[in-house]
Amino acid sequence: MTFFEKAERTRRWNLFTDIDWDAIDTAPPDPQLATNAETFCGVEMFLPDYLQTHLELFGRDYAQAWFAANWGYEESKHSLALREYLRRSGQRSEEQLHDYAGTVLSKRWERPYPSAREMLIYGMIQELTTFVVYRSQRTVAIETGHSVLADIYRLIGRDEMAHTKFYQHMVALHLDDDREGTLRDLAHVLRTFRMPAEQLLPDAEARTELMRSTGIDGRVYLRDIVAPTLTALRLTRHDLPGPRQAPPVEPSGLVLPTRTRE
Repeated sequence: MTFFEKAERTRRWNLFTDIDWDAIDTAPPDPQLATNAETFCGVEMFLPDYLQTHLELFGRDYAQAWFAANWGYEESKHSLALREYLRRSGQRSEEQLHDYAGTVLSKRWERPYPSAREMLIYGMIQELTTFVVYRSQRTVAIETGHSVLADIYRLIGRDEMAHTKFYQHMVALHLDDDREGTLRDLAHVLRTFRMPAEQLLPDAEARTELMRSTGIDGRVYLRDIVAPTLTALRLTRHDLPGPRQAPPVEPSGLVLPTRTRE
């Protein structure tokens, strides 16, 4: 109820009235910004799979099921806002967007971890990582004069940070309940995390390289995701146990996992 009340009173935004669509033509098109916006839109399009996983794991718990419904509503606006930006700016046609959605949704995202607690931790890391990515893109949009896209990233990023804090509270409860097991799961997810679904998108390798060129890399992951997460949970890296097994090969995702000794 705390999450819901704050969202209703201070954070909920309207796709049609809270974005100044009339200002969309004040800056020339930017192919890199457009491709990144399309990539994020595609990742957000796997919402049915994300939501199904959440409800499978937590759906019989009243509070978490109702949070999932709120989360799904807020997340649904993210892909819609990015899609509208691409369409209204003329950087993608309606036909192109339709074909892109069909290609994206022809595949399914599968959850990367088996247990509910690991997926809760994964959600916490994913939301903060997405916030950091959107913050980076907002900075670029501001610097290049794309005020409408910058405002979209501001609104979306605000949602992602609210979701991050909710998940952090949940993980803190797990730490109180089973500190050793939760620390073990937290360490494992931090070391093996990769952004959801980006490998399922068309031209995934090219999109990943483009994202790397914007500065989202392993160093940023450690500084802007791992460190703040541990601080929020009142932990340090020394609280984390060693790896369960030999470290995996680095994925080609938007961010890299931490090294074993980090």
